[in-house]
Amino acid sequence: MKRRTLLCAGAASLILAGRARSQTPEQPLLLGADHPLQEAWAAWKAAFLLPSGRIVDGPQKGASHSEGQGYGATLAVTFGDRAAFDRIVGWTETNLGRRPDGLLAWRWLPDVAVAVPDRNNASDGDLFYAWALVRAREAFDTDKHQARAKELADALALTCVAPHPDGSARLVFLPAVEGFNSEAGVVLNPSYYMPRAMRELAEATGQARLAQCAQDGVDWINEISQTGPVPDWTLVTPTGHVAAPDLSPHSGYDAMRVPLFLLWSGLTASPALRRYATDHEQAVQGGMIDPVVFDGISGAVREQSADAGYRATPALASCALSGRPGAAIPPFTIDQPYYPATLHLMALVAQVEGYSACVPI
Repeated sequence: MKRRTLLCAGAASLILAGRARSQTPEQPLLLGADHPLQEAWAAWKAAFLLPSGRIVDGPQKGASHSEGQGYGATLAVTFGDRAAFDRIVGWTETNLGRRPDGLLAWRWLPDVAVAVPDRNNASDGDLFYAWALVRAREAFDTDKHQARAKELADALALTCVAPHPDGSARLVFLPAVEGFNSEAGVVLNPSYYMPRAMRELAEATGQARLAQCAQDGVDWINEISQTGPVPDWTLVTPTGHVAAPDLSPHSGYDAMRVPLFLLWSGLTASPALRRYATDHEQAVQGGMIDPVVFDGISGAVREQSADAGYRATPALASCALSGRPGAAIPPFTIDQPYYPATLHLMALVAQVEGYSACVPI
C-alpha cells in the first residue's frame, strides 16, 4: 500500500463498555508491549525520533523544540518505553538545558553555527517535559528525575505564572519568561495550558501555584469561548482581551490543541470544548471536509488540511460529548508531518486513557 496506515485499537473486539462522559480522566495507563497502539508508537518513533533522542519537526527547517521533546518524553512514558525516554531526556538536557533558571531553551536548529540562537523558553514545552519526568516515577519505578521535575515546576511558577492584569487573584500562564508582558497587558496562548499536566505536576512537586493557574486558565478559556472561537493568541488586558499584535487572532493550528488537552484532562463539561465541537460539526455539515483554521471573529473556515491527525480531536470530541459509542478517529499514519502526527497519537492516547466507549471505528 502506498499509504502506511495503522489500525490502532480499531477492531470491534476492543470496543469496551464505558462512559464517554467523564469529569476526571481515568487513571493513566502504561500501555504494555502487546497493546494495539504500540504499533503507532513504533511508527511515530521511526518517523520523527532520531537515535540521539532528538525529535525532528521537518516543516520547521528540521528544528527541534522543547515542545516536541516534551511531547515525545510524555509519549515514551505512556508506552513504557524506557530506552526512548532516556534518549529524549539525554538529548534535551544536553542541548536545550542551557538556562540558569533550569527551564529549557525553546528551539534547536541543525546545520548552523549557533544551534540555539534564542535562549528564551516556551512554557508549554517545559510543562510537558516536567510532566513526563514526574510520570516516569511510576512508569519506570525510579526517583531519578523528581528533583529535576521540581526544579522545572518551581521555575515555571516563579517566572511564567503571573497575576491577571485585572488585579484579581487569578493567575495566568505566560508563554515564556520574556517577551509577553507589556503596558497594555499580557499576551497569552490558550493552547499552552494543559490542565491535567499542570495539576499532576503541582501535586507531585508541591507547587500549588501551578494547580491554581490550571483552574484559572480553564475558567478563562471557557469565558473567552463565549464570544468566539478560542484564538491562537490573544492580548489579555485589565478589561478583557483583544487581538495580539503580529500574532494569529484566529483559531487554528495552535488553538486546536485546546480541545485535545481539555479532553485529555477529562473536562467534557467545558463550554470551550463544546464550542469547538459545534463549530467543527457545523463546518463539516456546511461542506468543509477538513476544517483546521476558523476566523477569530466570524467563525468561518479559513483553511482546510487533509492531514489525518487534524481529524482525530474533533472525532474524539464528538464521541465524548454525544455519548454514542465509537469515534471516527482515522487510522494512525506517518504520511503526515510531525505536528499532525503527534496530535493524532496523543488523541489516541487520550481515548485509551479516558474514553473507553470512543474506540476508533
